[in-house]
Amino acid sequence: MRQQPVLVYDGDCAFCTSSVRFAERRLRPRCAATPWQFTDLTELGISRRRAEHEVLWVTPTGAVHGGAQAVAKLLLSAPRGWPVVGALLTLPPLRWAAHGVYRLIARNRHRMPGGTAACALPSSPAARKQP
Repeated sequence: MRQQPVLVYDGDCAFCTSSVRFAERRLRPRCAATPWQFTDLTELGISRRRAEHEVLWVTPTGAVHGGAQAVAKLLLSAPRGWPVVGALLTLPPLRWAAHGVYRLIARNRHRMPGGTAACALPSSPAARKQP
């Protein structure tokens, strides 16, 4: 069994990679961060489609949290005042707002600072099929 949570993100997305690197440097969360492209997704109990769709936080016991709740879990694992922010993001109505903001950013991550065309989510179901 893993000893620490795993943050799974899109390593092909420059915005996602930059965001994770920023979090590692500034927030110092207690987790292992890894691109889904270099991860045994089956071992973590997550599908490729879900990994392509959102950032994921996988606990040592195998619970999976996605999107804004994965960000909240990351903040909860960080030192200093960040756990307070993470806890607030788990409570309604902030949880609902965080979900909406996360979805907006995720859909437009290729337009965000540092984003590239590689950051765009696959546009059709056919493009999402596993090889």
